[in-house]
Amino acid sequence: MKNSYFFSPQKNHPESHHKGMHHGDHASMVKDFQIRFWVSLVLTIPVLLLSPLIQEFLGLSGHLNFTGDRYVLFFISSLIYFYGGWPFLQGLWEELARKQPGMMTLIGVAITTAYIYSSAIVFGVRGMGFFWELATLIDIMLFGHWIEMKSVMGAGKALEQLARLIPDTAHKVEEDGTIHDVPTHSLNKGDKCLVKPGEKVPGDGIILKGITSMNESMLTGESKPVSKQVGDKVIGGAINGEGSITIEIQKTGEDSFIFGVVKLVREAQASKSKTQDLANRAAVWLTIIALGGGALTFSVWLFATSQDLSFAMERAVTVMVITCPHALGLAVPLVVAVSTSIAATHGLLIRNRTAFEKARHIQAIIFDKTGTLTTGEFGITDIIVFDPKYSGADLVNLAGSLEQYSEHPIAKGIVKEAKHLWEAENFKAISGKGAEGDVQGKAIKVVSPGYLREMKISVNDPSIQLLSAQGKTVVFILINKKLGGAIALADIIRPESKQAVSLLKKRGIQCIMLTGDNQHVARWVADEIGLDDYFAEILPDQKAAKIKEVQSRGLIVAMTGDGVNDAPALAQADVGIAIGAGTDVAIETADIILVKSNPLDVVAIVGLARSTYRKMIENLLWATGYNVFAIPAAAGVFYAWGIILSPALGAVFMSASTIICAVNARFLKSP
Repeated sequence: MKNSYFFSPQKNHPESHHKGMHHGDHASMVKDFQIRFWVSLVLTIPVLLLSPLIQEFLGLSGHLNFTGDRYVLFFISSLIYFYGGWPFLQGLWEELARKQPGMMTLIGVAITTAYIYSSAIVFGVRGMGFFWELATLIDIMLFGHWIEMKSVMGAGKALEQLARLIPDTAHKVEEDGTIHDVPTHSLNKGDKCLVKPGEKVPGDGIILKGITSMNESMLTGESKPVSKQVGDKVIGGAINGEGSITIEIQKTGEDSFIFGVVKLVREAQASKSKTQDLANRAAVWLTIIALGGGALTFSVWLFATSQDLSFAMERAVTVMVITCPHALGLAVPLVVAVSTSIAATHGLLIRNRTAFEKARHIQAIIFDKTGTLTTGEFGITDIIVFDPKYSGADLVNLAGSLEQYSEHPIAKGIVKEAKHLWEAENFKAISGKGAEGDVQGKAIKVVSPGYLREMKISVNDPSIQLLSAQGKTVVFILINKKLGGAIALADIIRPESKQAVSLLKKRGIQCIMLTGDNQHVARWVADEIGLDDYFAEILPDQKAAKIKEVQSRGLIVAMTGDGVNDAPALAQADVGIAIGAGTDVAIETADIILVKSNPLDVVAIVGLARSTYRKMIENLLWATGYNVFAIPAAAGVFYAWGIILSPALGAVFMSASTIICAVNARFLKSP
């Protein structure tokens, strides 16, 4: 599968309401508007110089006149109308063909009305044409669209950057050990590749040989290099650090991590949202107001006042131009595009826009414990020394030296904490009770409380009972048959969990934990992190029922988990969040996927959802607020006080509103 397959130009970009302008990819569209703008602007100069009103304003009346000058003015204006105005005329035709008049209809009707009326003046109808206003109106419209579309393209830069992460070539390692450079798109699952220091990983895979660190910041948002060794997974596009590694390709093309990110971002950007529906309804009403208002304005000025046809026509055209719901059509999609791209570059992948918008209303977040609030791995929490000849570190080193031969999770937890490991002789497992062996000339046993009871060895230290009450696993170290000390282990709480819960509670969100562990363990974790509530001893098939129970309190609930048994609960929740990329099942049922196993990213999602909505509302206000003054001014309501807007000035107001929306969307902050 070629990696270029999934980086084709996006078809459902926010400017998709310009139905008449999809004649190529976005870069060519931007270029097209740029060229049309500059050509029309140059042609506008002679139009201005040949217009009687402009000549009078510049004091050049009679100096630039010549026989047939009005026909030259007509010819140049026609070029501007048909060439510069073509995207709007094409959009007008397509909107009418779909029976969905909108922004293009308004612009097309406005410039066509101005052109036909002014042309009629040239060929004998009495009145004053406004070719110069037609030309400047088209110039401003083209400029506004050009700037807007550049902004829309900027909102999708994250996808282009992701596309560039995949290298064009890879160093393929053949069965005989020879290395050949091959196109990356020719790689298949099972192929082996050499990745040299500083190079990009050609595809998702697993390390077969070598130790290094990886820069995965563009993929996961993690700024620090991530240590990698044999057996660790690598992501295509990550930048290799200081060591050469050999990897086995596991996923390429549309199965790869990057393809998944690109697909999710595109789907999210193209998906509808409730706020967008509100904007679309408002745009429909603005279209009706524009067409109806233009007709009413024309009729009132022509038949109810002493103004001539030219004045009435100018007022009607200005009303239609200034009421264009252009900015309104972009207000929400621009923010959607920007927020989705920001989220993707920080490892926050949005699958469901509606659920993401709902995240700003979350009142309770239910966390799965293992793998979400905790690492899912045992670690040492407490060390109790009984024999003063040994320090806590001595006990861990001796126990670790023995346990390095065991595959038990508790044994691995001790080994991981040991600073020095010695070879153990005569290693032997004590069935269901621990292990024994000789380390540094000492007879060492690492055993459970059951072994002590069986051997009638009493422990009177009250801290042991306290640790057991907290749900921690306590093992004892016997050195030469004497009790040397005890080590308490527990599923390690992620260091970010406490901070995340604290920040969420400050936002008024209840934090609840769901776990299959016993009451003692659940209570200890809840107290350590500062949770509001917890559900303990919950079987996998009961998790969704607990989500319903919290929802029955009238709360909007988010569920955060990473395992297969979390999938029903993720689906039941108002907002389902899969953390740490999780399992395929969890990802398929989640609304939002967090690439890293970091509870702080849940805080980031809530914050981004709230700031995104705030930007949407700001843009809707910018898009509609100016109409409160502009429409009456365009219609001539303030004419008696000398306040009047020309069509060109009306276009400036409309375009300014659009550009403000585009710029405002770009100011959306990272989570």
